[in-house]
Amino acid sequence: MKEKNQVILTCTECLSRNYVTHKNRKVAGERLELMKFCSRCNKHTLHKETK
Repeated sequence: MKEKNQVILTCTECLSRNYVTHKNRKVAGERLELMKFCSRCNKHTLHKETK
């Protein structure tokens, strides 16, 4: 069962969907942006929340 507060993080350079995380939608109204390691790019890149 998919939780309602689950979000997918996508690499901005290669567009691969690498991470799944949770966020509190009541507190965080905007989309999540984190610097994470992309195994496809083999470096730290900006990952943004997707739908």
